[in-house]
Amino acid sequence: MCVAGKFSCHREGTKINNYNNTRGNKGSEFAINEQIRDKEVRVIGDHGEMLGVMNILDARKAAEDAELDLVKVSPNAQPPVCKIIDYGKFRYEQARKDKEAKKKQKNVEIKEIRLSPNIDTADLETKAAAARKFITRGDRVKVTLRFRGREMAHMGASVHILTDFANSLVDCAIVDRAPKVEGRTMTIFLAQKKN
Repeated sequence: MCVAGKFSCHREGTKINNYNNTRGNKGSEFAINEQIRDKEVRVIGDHGEMLGVMNILDARKAAEDAELDLVKVSPNAQPPVCKIIDYGKFRYEQARKDKEAKKKQKNVEIKEIRLSPNIDTADLETKAAAARKFITRGDRVKVTLRFRGREMAHMGASVHILTDFANSLVDCAIVDRAPKVEGRTMTIFLAQKKN
């Protein structure tokens, strides 16, 4: 008969952890208790003290005696490192750390600026000012030169528009990807210059 919560249950003489039954191993990259299949593991106690390299059965026994879980925290180490801790509390701490790391992360967006082969210099300066604003904010800029109808015959002659555009932003931007033709468009990527 299974008991709800953190406690283990017995089924046909084998001990099965309730975490495995209710949640599966989705959402967790950490093996716990019976999921750990290694013969020997390096064990860290519940107060952070090093208990040394142990046989897996001895490590599980030590966790059971402390009424806590054995969690594999570093599977790639030789031997793998396991901690004796409260698994629920451990998952809560991990989720909180991940949330904090996500807050500090800066998402870089790609902003697109569209040009045409017969663009006027005043319009080009306006578009360059918009690109400068995006770049100083930390975003990447995709500058697209679109060709229509007969303009397709003179694609090679229009490359100078993209290079002039990039040269007008040379003080704050670098060319991340050189001009490239894709169908009816020619694109160039600009990114913020590293100081």
